[in-house]
Amino acid sequence: MDWYNTVVNFFKDGGFVLFPLGIIFVVGVAISVERWLFLTVETARNRSLWDDVSPHLGAGNFKAAIQLANASQAQIGTVLKYGLARLSTARRRDDIQQAMEESLLEIVPRLEKRTPYLSALANIGMLIGLLGTILALIHAFGAVAQANPAEKAALLAAAISEAMHATASGLFVAIVLLLAHMFLESKTTSLIDSLEIAVVKFLNSITERYSEPAAPSPQAPMPRAPAPRPA
Repeated sequence: MDWYNTVVNFFKDGGFVLFPLGIIFVVGVAISVERWLFLTVETARNRSLWDDVSPHLGAGNFKAAIQLANASQAQIGTVLKYGLARLSTARRRDDIQQAMEESLLEIVPRLEKRTPYLSALANIGMLIGLLGTILALIHAFGAVAQANPAEKAALLAAAISEAMHATASGLFVAIVLLLAHMFLESKTTSLIDSLEIAVVKFLNSITERYSEPAAPSPQAPMPRAPAPRPA
C-alpha cells in the first residue's frame, strides 16, 4: 500500500492540474495499448495469409488465391482481392497496380487511426503541466505578499513544491506518450511497407505469368540460284 499512499500524496501536493493530467495519461495509455494489439494482430494475419497465398500465386492458381483472400480478415487480403478482381478484366500491369493502390488508400487510414492523438495528448499534457506551474507560482507570490514574515518561507516552499509537481507530471505524461507514438508510428510504417512489398511481388508474379514470348524475327528469303543460260 506504500505506492498507493505515495500516489495519493503526490496528487495532493501537485494541485488540481494533476487530475486532468491523469485523465490524459490514462486515455493515451488506452489508445497505445489498443493500437499495439491491433497492429500486432494485423501483422500476424498478413504474414500468415501471404505464406498461404504465395505458393498459389507462383503456380498461377489465382482461383485458390482469391478464395483464401476472401476467407481472411487480413488487410493484405483486401489488397489481393482488388488485384485479383481487376485481373479478371484486365491484363495490363498498370491497371492492376492502380486497383491495388486504391485498396491501400482505404487500408492505410485504418492502420494509422488514433495514433496521431498521442502526439496531441503529449503536447496538451506538457502545456497543462506548465500552466499548473505558472498558476502555483502566481498563487505563491500572492500569498507571500500578504502573509506574516514567519509564514512566508513555509508558504513559498509549499507553492514551489506544487509547481514542481505540476511540471514533473506534465513532462512525464509528454515523454511517455511521445515514446508510445514513436513506437506505434514505426510499427505502422513497417506494416504499410510489407503491404507495398506484397503488391510488388504480386505484380511481378502476374507479369511473369502473362508475359508473352518475343516473336521470332523474320528470316531473309534464300537467294535463288541463277537460271542456266541457253547454249
